[in-house]
Amino acid sequence: MPPVVLQMACIAGLLGLAVLAIILSRSKAATAVVYGATLALSAIALTGAIRWLLGDTTKPGDLVLPIGLPWLGAHFRLDALAGFFLVVVNLGGAAASLYGLGYGRHDHAPYRVLPFFPAFLAGMNLVVLADDAFSYLLCWEFMSLASWALVMAHHREAGNARAGYVYLVMASFGTLALLLAFGLLAGPAGDYGFAAIRATQHTPYTATLVLILMLLGAGSKAGLVPLHVWLPLAHPAAPSHVSALMSGVMTKVAIYGFIRVIFDLLGQPGWPASAVVLFLGGITAAMGILYAMMERDLKRLLAYSTIENVGIIFTSLGLAMAFQANGQKLAAALAFTAALFHVLNHSFFKSLLFFGAGAVLTATGERDMDRLGGLIHRMPLTSFVVLVGCVAISALPPFNGFVSEWLIFQAVLQSPELPQWALKIMVPAIGALLALAAALAAACFVKAYGVAFLGRPRSVAAETAGEVDRFSLAAMFILAALCLLAGILPGLVIDALSPVAMQILGSRMPIQVNEPWLSIVPIAESRSSYNGLLVMVFITISASLAVYFIHRFASHALRRGPAWGCGFSDPTPAAQYSGGSFAQPIRRVFGTLAFHARDHVEMPAPGDIRPARLRIELHDLIWEGMYEPIAAAVGLSSEKLNRLQFLTIRRYLSLVFATLVTLLLVLAIWS
Repeated sequence: MPPVVLQMACIAGLLGLAVLAIILSRSKAATAVVYGATLALSAIALTGAIRWLLGDTTKPGDLVLPIGLPWLGAHFRLDALAGFFLVVVNLGGAAASLYGLGYGRHDHAPYRVLPFFPAFLAGMNLVVLADDAFSYLLCWEFMSLASWALVMAHHREAGNARAGYVYLVMASFGTLALLLAFGLLAGPAGDYGFAAIRATQHTPYTATLVLILMLLGAGSKAGLVPLHVWLPLAHPAAPSHVSALMSGVMTKVAIYGFIRVIFDLLGQPGWPASAVVLFLGGITAAMGILYAMMERDLKRLLAYSTIENVGIIFTSLGLAMAFQANGQKLAAALAFTAALFHVLNHSFFKSLLFFGAGAVLTATGERDMDRLGGLIHRMPLTSFVVLVGCVAISALPPFNGFVSEWLIFQAVLQSPELPQWALKIMVPAIGALLALAAALAAACFVKAYGVAFLGRPRSVAAETAGEVDRFSLAAMFILAALCLLAGILPGLVIDALSPVAMQILGSRMPIQVNEPWLSIVPIAESRSSYNGLLVMVFITISASLAVYFIHRFASHALRRGPAWGCGFSDPTPAAQYSGGSFAQPIRRVFGTLAFHARDHVEMPAPGDIRPARLRIELHDLIWEGMYEPIAAAVGLSSEKLNRLQFLTIRRYLSLVFATLVTLLLVLAIWS
């Protein structure tokens, strides 16, 4: 069976499964049947995509179905770029389905989730395979509506209805921007096939407008600042395995759309376009992790962290655009490969962390980190895999997050070779922002893990928590193993990404598999190299020796005692270090500028037995300064225009006549 036909057959199976889920919605076996079948179909599609990506990708597979526009049909195409993103989509889908086999049993309303879960996966697969503008937009809308239904699955919970509303508005705005972008690409001829668009020479004016529209359309779905406002609302509202798909996979489908249009259909971009992408990527990375640092809600923290990682990916894509525009093929391949590597890595560790947050929510019913604590003793297996995810997302060796970010910084170090002084100045500044974001990410996840899993339980729910089911643990352990394997064997991943770089840029990084000791050499060995396997061996031996010497020679000098309470007794776990206190130094440095942060302290007078209280006031400046005025203007306009519903027939006819005359005048002037 041709690979593209296999992929479409799996998609048809997922759509059929969505219908079956409606029929079985009230059955007790529905959860096992739907998630089990989705796991099987995703695994088949994943295997087919991997075989395609590692095989001969020079001859793309094409398929035309007699649906869609009458004169066009529905075109689907499997090439190297689509093959890589199919791996990301179906790997995330398989992991989420395995997790859902256990997590779904705790859902009080599974019939609201089961029909849309396979439909969501089918929509993402269809977007990646679509090869004409009409099919792409139709599948994009299908993906958006299926994910919106999953966000609204628990609509009666506080805040979920608002999250669904904001997500729907932002999704509609993004689709409108994509519609206009494809309209410009199709041109007056109206040929919506990607092959025809790819063969057309586009003017600089068109290219600039398409870039802006793609940043609005794909950027809003991916979570670029300031279009990110739906992410911290929708991701926590959805069930945890759906949150993992939306954060770890759906945002990558949006990045795929940006790459497909800007790098493939539009042709070689100019260097000014790269400066715009670099700026937005750097700001997104820094702002995303600052928002995450201030959060107490575990799932909202992970959602804001996704914004940071999306910013890192767009920064790397901006570097690739800059190098490609200046004919620096090897540096462009390095930056582009680093972006794809981080796409894969983020799908691993962010899905793992959302699964971990779902396990904590299942065991305790809490998402507020300040009501958790001590879970390392009650959920040891979950604590271990979440620790792996926290280390990986903090870009610490030997895990995968370090490798992709190290490659991105290697690309930043090539910026002195760029001829434009604007880029020579801008790229190091953006690199400094990325370094700041990386440091804050490490601090953020030290806070998240320390407050949620270490210390003493801060609530009865945390004190009585227990380990989750074996399906959830299996999904998390698989992703944790992938985080380690991609970190210690990065050369295999880089070589697997080479066909994608060759298709899009016409160049690739040097072959890595032939390097001794499984090292990776991005440019030349004289400049830099990295060996994840040796780093892991060194860390393992060093840590083992440290533990041995401490227990062998220093144990007699250790003694245990109560935690020091600054001269006061510590009767309650609530007196432990909290997430807010951990973030206070960062808030003091950046909070005034980024959040208009204020600390309100209520300190009773001496002799007053009332407790002292600290209240932290934070403002979302983007929401309050950009979206609230728009919402207010729309509301005011709606109230004014509401009077049109109560006009007389005479006034309605007068209004229609005036509108017709105005349109005729505009047409006459235009022609």
